[in-house]
Amino acid sequence: MRIAIVGARGQLGAALIYEFAKTHDVVAFGRAEFDIGNDAAVNALLSPEKPEVILNAAAFTDVDACEERPIEALSSNAFGVRALARLAHVHGSTLVHYSTDFVFDGNASSPYTEDDPPGPRSVYAASKLLGEWFALDAPRPYVLRVESLFGQAPGAGPPKGSAAGIMNTLKAGGSPKVFEDRTITPSYIPDIARATRQLVESNAPTGLYHCVNTGQCTWVEFAREMARLLGLEPRVTPVRMADMKLRASRPLYCALSNAKLRGLGIGMPMWQDSLKQYLQGLGHEVAHEITDRQ
Repeated sequence: MRIAIVGARGQLGAALIYEFAKTHDVVAFGRAEFDIGNDAAVNALLSPEKPEVILNAAAFTDVDACEERPIEALSSNAFGVRALARLAHVHGSTLVHYSTDFVFDGNASSPYTEDDPPGPRSVYAASKLLGEWFALDAPRPYVLRVESLFGQAPGAGPPKGSAAGIMNTLKAGGSPKVFEDRTITPSYIPDIARATRQLVESNAPTGLYHCVNTGQCTWVEFAREMARLLGLEPRVTPVRMADMKLRASRPLYCALSNAKLRGLGIGMPMWQDSLKQYLQGLGHEVAHEITDRQ
């Protein structure tokens, strides 16, 4: 298939390139190459490629910055998706769009399913929910909610985000500040890329899916498991949401259920197993850094 990947310079985009390029014809574009919120720019860049599948990994993900730059958030996370959905109609393309656990209010006590009603509590969350609605207007849409990503894809730059920050601090001998009252489903980027390919290749029913690993934990539990796997003292500094001065509200409980995805025969490993696989893959690099510090 002819696959167009948008947002190809981030970790998820790079993982999608690596996963799909093995068996498909892939063209990839970074956000800097065009204005995703501009229909004309999207058409000019992608229409000549006549993609059978469009994978959209582009997003404005700085949750606090979205509060100050709502127009940019809406352009990237919502109107850009609308442009891609319109392009998909022109070419009869499948559109895969990635969303977030932040669309929920965080008041649940068991993992959210695709049938649970959203309740966004920030500009970022609202822009991502609007993007979901636009994506679902494509002729063959898959909206995949992902969260708390970790991992590094071949050809990508250094990982960013909470998991990467925790690992860097642990390796440096520090005590990372981590939330003890936020419950998440950590998700390994290569697992998400593999599941995406399986969905597309199997011609699975379209719609909304939670594309996450299996299980749940707090960020404190995640950090301690990471430290254990690295062979380090699990020194962490627990903090609570109420004690942090953040511009944007975060959902306290945002674990997601992947039962719908697993019902299609697409298995998602336990997050602990994927974290172990990731750290083992880093191998000598991590061991060398830790030895140097000691």
